[in-house]
Amino acid sequence: MKTQSIRLLSAVLLACLTGLVWPLYGQTVSKPISIGAYYYDGWGGKNPKANDPNEPWAKTAPRQVTKRMLNEFADREPVWGWRHDSQEIMERQIDLAADNGIEFFLFCWYWRDANGPFNPEKIATLPQHESMQRYLKAKNKNRIKFGLLVANHQGAEINGTENWQKATEHWMQYFNDPQYVKVDSKPLVVVFNAKGIENADLSGMQEVAQKNSLAGLTIAGCGNTTGKNFTVTTHYNVVPGYSAGSQEHPYSELVDAQRSKWQGSAQQPYIPTVIVGWDKRPWEDASGNGKGGAKQGWYYTGRTPKQFRTFLNDAVSWMDTHPEQTSKERMLLIYAWNELGEGGYLVPTKADPTGSYLKVVKKVASRHKK
Repeated sequence: MKTQSIRLLSAVLLACLTGLVWPLYGQTVSKPISIGAYYYDGWGGKNPKANDPNEPWAKTAPRQVTKRMLNEFADREPVWGWRHDSQEIMERQIDLAADNGIEFFLFCWYWRDANGPFNPEKIATLPQHESMQRYLKAKNKNRIKFGLLVANHQGAEINGTENWQKATEHWMQYFNDPQYVKVDSKPLVVVFNAKGIENADLSGMQEVAQKNSLAGLTIAGCGNTTGKNFTVTTHYNVVPGYSAGSQEHPYSELVDAQRSKWQGSAQQPYIPTVIVGWDKRPWEDASGNGKGGAKQGWYYTGRTPKQFRTFLNDAVSWMDTHPEQTSKERMLLIYAWNELGEGGYLVPTKADPTGSYLKVVKKVASRHKK
């Protein structure tokens, strides 16, 4: 009887220990990820129609707000208002991002003069660079990192290796900031228009970095990078029907378009992009209610936080199953923090004051903490 009791007690203890230990070995170990968001600086400065007596709405509106945004898409207005050009609001955004799993912002950077020589005076005073300057002055900047998206599209083209080298020399002030985001221990620079830079330019950028005592740069090319020696590849966004006429499409099609581009290699890893949404109708109105030059294109509706969460998780799963095709930092980029005119935004708005999409990021990020 005594022997049976001992055996029973041993069995109970073993069961308890197994129950405690098994989850440690039976559960899937979540690997850390690094989530960044593109930051668009269009919500400060003076509106182009501010001095037009026939457009009183524009007197206090920031640069990229249109009449159509105010009349038809007012629900996109952030909880702090359309304007973000204050130190207080930048610091509020930093806290909001950090509290919800965003590790860094990629700020748009613009060359001046377009297709011309280096003009540091104009670059220093561009309204499009004010948000990054506010970030750099923020008392809480240590909560998230930052990086550059070189917006070398129409109006900000950089031509020639010498100019790319001058730009790189100019960026050294950012690369040397301890908060600058790195991939493979090198500063990350994302080039918006991969077609607008040549291999000689990429080599020239690396030379400048090395002359300034860096190991080099991690240069990411967006879009079609065939034949280009980028360190890594990625996208700003992938938008079918960008200028194909105004048509409504489901958000699921937009998601599928991003997924179809998730492909890299050991030689040229890919950083997956996740798009929050796309609907640039507020800018599409040649009659004067929009930006005028924006062509009509497809817009995507029906998104939900649940869909977005699945999308984010799919990006993480892709990195899990294709470790050789992505960066060792397991980085992913979100389009976007605040592309309010184009419909890709995480910031809390009048329609979504609690920031339900930001909360999704927090949930996914919390499962993959460093």
